[in-house]
Amino acid sequence: MKLKYKRVLLKVSGEALAGEKKTGFDQEVLSRLSASIKKCVDMGLEIALVVGGGNIWRGRTGENMDRTRADHMGMLATVINALALCDALENAGIPCRVQTAIEMRQIAEPYIRGRAMRHLEKGRVVIFGCGTGNPFFSTDTTAALRAAEINAEAILLAKKVDAVYDSDPNVNPNAKKFDSLSFIEVLNRGLGVMDSTATSLCMDNNMPIHVFGLDDTDNIVRAACGEKLGTIVSNQ
Repeated sequence: MKLKYKRVLLKVSGEALAGEKKTGFDQEVLSRLSASIKKCVDMGLEIALVVGGGNIWRGRTGENMDRTRADHMGMLATVINALALCDALENAGIPCRVQTAIEMRQIAEPYIRGRAMRHLEKGRVVIFGCGTGNPFFSTDTTAALRAAEINAEAILLAKKVDAVYDSDPNVNPNAKKFDSLSFIEVLNRGLGVMDSTATSLCMDNNMPIHVFGLDDTDNIVRAACGEKLGTIVSNQ
């Protein structure tokens, strides 16, 4: 297998880390994910990650909860996931660094673009925590922003569903699967690839998104090698 990309950003949902447990961490999932990432690194791929926080915090728990405070709690959840994933990667023999958009120097590096790129050049995996550091922005938007900042060639979007469909395939057995889509189609159809802010940012920066299922973690390797699986979203 030959790599299609030199540098990518991998976006993993927090729920994916929980596996069948739905919340917290599934150590087997972490181990399998780390093993697949190691295969990519050993092939020479420079890889950064953004991980969600949905396995720990799903947002406001009531109407009276302040949105900004709830989003800050979500940012902290992403740091917990980043540290757990970093630990699993290091156990697999992969050098790894966690950088956070909100400074917490005792446990992670602050996000500095030049330092992040230097880590990638040295073969280290970099995990970005705390989202963008601002409320009202999702980890999807973080992935789009960081991918553009580090000059990634694509976003690998690992989801529970194996591709993009015109409706929920878990509800509609006749849902149509898309092999490829343009960003405009995604926005006009309201398809749930990424949120509209992230999709627009990828469109403006000509950042392709490769959507695939994480049921088999080696799909990360296949996507990095340009195999036809899932859905490709691009300007073409």
